[in-house]
Amino acid sequence: MRRIDVFNGDADGLCALHQLRLAEPVESELVTGVKRDIKLLDQVEAGKGDRVTVLDISLDSNRTGLMRLLEAGASVEYFDHHHAGEIPQNSRLVTHIDLSAGACTSILVDRHLKGLHRLWAITAAFGDNLEKSAAELAGSAGLSQAQIEKLARLGECLNYNGYGDTLQDLHFHPAQLYAEMKPYADPLEFVARSAAFARLDAGLRSDTALADALQPQHEDTHCAAYVMPDAAWARRVSGVFANRLASAAPARAHAVFTTNQYGDYTVSVRAPISNLQGADTLCLKFATGGGRKGAAGINRLPVGELDTFLASFRAQYCPT
Repeated sequence: MRRIDVFNGDADGLCALHQLRLAEPVESELVTGVKRDIKLLDQVEAGKGDRVTVLDISLDSNRTGLMRLLEAGASVEYFDHHHAGEIPQNSRLVTHIDLSAGACTSILVDRHLKGLHRLWAITAAFGDNLEKSAAELAGSAGLSQAQIEKLARLGECLNYNGYGDTLQDLHFHPAQLYAEMKPYADPLEFVARSAAFARLDAGLRSDTALADALQPQHEDTHCAAYVMPDAAWARRVSGVFANRLASAAPARAHAVFTTNQYGDYTVSVRAPISNLQGADTLCLKFATGGGRKGAAGINRLPVGELDTFLASFRAQYCPT
């Protein structure tokens, strides 16, 4: 029997997998990629007796790969909080799916494990910009403010590493970063001792300073949009930059456009933190769009559709 772990390369996917494997250590094959490489089940070959665990990628986006694996006789356990569509009914499929705005995959794993490795779920929630959910979990764990701030920074750094057009844009391949995390049951120890964390922290500080100098393409009371330059640092920091914009102006929606390898835009959308709704609905109107209610994106928005997107963006979040 083969074990295969398939996970999104961002903070949520990493921390979800780490929680599960701390609770149930197994030798498994890892399938992952940059954050926006979401059709990961297309890369998986498995058959009768094999067990596949899927973390933090949309079931709807991976429906073809999932059905192929089930038809081949593999068993699949699926944890996710993105748009799922109709969930297949199959005796070899177990799903833990919650699309509510305050959920992330690591929180679903935390529920499944009854809080066994909760500090990693808190880390992931901060990385996914779910500050309210993270704070609630932190309260249940009895953490000090200093400890909470360290987990928030770790979550931000892990999430930052997942953004890029290609793996070459990243500081670490996500599978390598998971290997760096694997020895640490306590994320606070990872922050204190890991050279990988130090490298990510320094990179994020440098890239954030460049992003903070940008001026918005559009800005009003209800929404703001930024166009990033065609550079590796911009691709790396785009998601964290979008989260920071959202946190700084919680009543405003934000969109961040980054030029990708195809000459199109990769788009990150954040709904207002005061009303975490509509980001998925907006992005699903465009080919290659998807995500969740509070945060979503478009993998390839043609440059010529920028004005069309901005019109839809304003219509979604600006009251008439």
